[in-house]
Amino acid sequence: MTDDFTRVPGAVCDEHGLLHVGAPLREQRDLAAGAALAPLGDRTVLTVTGEDRLSWLDSITSQALTALRPGESTETLVLDPQGHVEHAAAVVDDGETTWLIADRSDADALLTWLTRMRFRLRVDPQDASDRYRVIAGTVDATAALAAAASWRDPWPGVTVGGWGYAAVEPHPGSEREWVEAIVPVAELDRLIDAAATGEQRLAGRLAADALRVAAWRPRVSAEADGRTLPHEVDWLRTAVHLEKGCYRGQETVAKVHNLGHPPRRMVALQLDGSTDVLPEPGALVHLGENAVGAVTSVARHHEEGPIALAIVKRTTPVDAELTVETPDGPIAAAPELIVPPDAGRTASIPRMPRLSQRR
Repeated sequence: MTDDFTRVPGAVCDEHGLLHVGAPLREQRDLAAGAALAPLGDRTVLTVTGEDRLSWLDSITSQALTALRPGESTETLVLDPQGHVEHAAAVVDDGETTWLIADRSDADALLTWLTRMRFRLRVDPQDASDRYRVIAGTVDATAALAAAASWRDPWPGVTVGGWGYAAVEPHPGSEREWVEAIVPVAELDRLIDAAATGEQRLAGRLAADALRVAAWRPRVSAEADGRTLPHEVDWLRTAVHLEKGCYRGQETVAKVHNLGHPPRRMVALQLDGSTDVLPEPGALVHLGENAVGAVTSVARHHEEGPIALAIVKRTTPVDAELTVETPDGPIAAAPELIVPPDAGRTASIPRMPRLSQRR
């Protein structure tokens, strides 16, 4: 990253940009309340132009995109032939260009795959990361940005053709209002100048990720380990259309949903807060002496304290007393049910209101 946050008081950065500005918990509150904006250096922008762009993306990914209206937000997955998640992208189209927001760690591989799949169609996928940045916040907070396009996260609504496994109401993500605005580099520079003088509050990626984890929202860079099925992390809600035409991995998606159960399932973990040490992503989750899964995301939330997402074996009891490994030894981890062990069409129903009814 070349963005210069050194002028912002308290800024702490890594290779992907702004981590925090000295108070990650306060930044979470500001971000959720619409009082701050979060530059997301771990997100990047791809574009697809050409007359066939939407029908082409529809044919090779999990979401129905052919009839996507200008300004409408959705997301889609690229699956392998066995239905495992390989890539993910937020999608918004402006009538001429389809904008894709992807995790930076996944974007190069996604672009390479898209380029290979062009064949003779009128499509042109490009890397736009040198010209655009992603800035997140609430609808009101992002409204004043000079954005080329804005993606409003459909999570946790159940979009048309989708299916929700988490049956809790209200869903923890239902209060999370999240927009990712695609802005020219100059717009981020303007925000940095405003933050340097105290005119604009910024929040770092730690704050943004804590709100995501609390909302049970999966990310491909965290929850996809090469074996992840979209069912296991409740991603049928917003990223899969169960009634659309053929795409790679569709047979597995339909079979697991209609006839079986995913072999693993995502859980939320309330971690023991008596220690300052948090587990790292990848830390093993134990039931007694047996490893039953691994942590995928970890955060310290401004209300809930230390929390995590983990993927565990389907057969792990829903009320199990779990522990998680940390550098200082195991700590207690109380699981919250996200994807039930019997997840599938016969055991779960799309309980959340349809997205079109919620917004």
